Amino acid sequence: MRAPLATAIAIAVGLIVLAGYFLPDQKLQNVRSLLLDWSILLAAVATLVAIINLVISHFRKVANGVNQNRVFSIVVLVSFFITLLVGMVLGPANQQFQRVVTHIQVPIESTLLGVLSISLAYAAYLFTRQRRGWANTAFMTAVVFFLLANSWFLVFGQAVPVIGEILSGIQKIPLAGSRGILIGISLGSLLTGLRILTGIDRPYSG
Repeated sequence: MRAPLATAIAIAVGLIVLAGYFLPDQKLQNVRSLLLDWSILLAAVATLVAIINLVISHFRKVANGVNQNRVFSIVVLVSFFITLLVGMVLGPANQQFQRVVTHIQVPIESTLLGVLSISLAYAAYLFTRQRRGWANTAFMTAVVFFLLANSWFLVFGQAVPVIGEILSGIQKIPLAGSRGILIGISLGSLLTGLRILTGIDRPYSG
């Protein structure tokens, strides 16, 4: 077994933290809280290292890159240092600072979601074009139907008593799919945790 000491430490820490959620012993709770605090500290240090690596990478692009890459790197570096300086001077709890960050972050996230939706639509089109069949036809029909049902196209029918209730029920159907995805993510996370606890997967061994 590669890195037996790291495997034993990871399994022991995982079992202690897991047991702390089920056993009411106060000493165990204190140890669990201490281990969680250490993990948060390590995650913060890893994030700091990633940020430093990002800044160094863009500095190298500015020094050695071509004109187009250099411009993008300069924009990233200037934005980063301005945000860092203003955040250190005003503090992260300042309302004006939060408002500026929000007004920058929300449009960027909206743009990325728009690009993601177009990419998914194009991927679905390629999928149905390459593999034709009744299942793909039903999938695309359901996608178009629920997109129309959750858009402004059918908003006029919500004022009608019976049609409004039907449309409201139809709009809630995709929630079942989203909950199924969340359940799948939870089961996958649980399985990954169990594989790490039992030593089958050892991502910490390099």
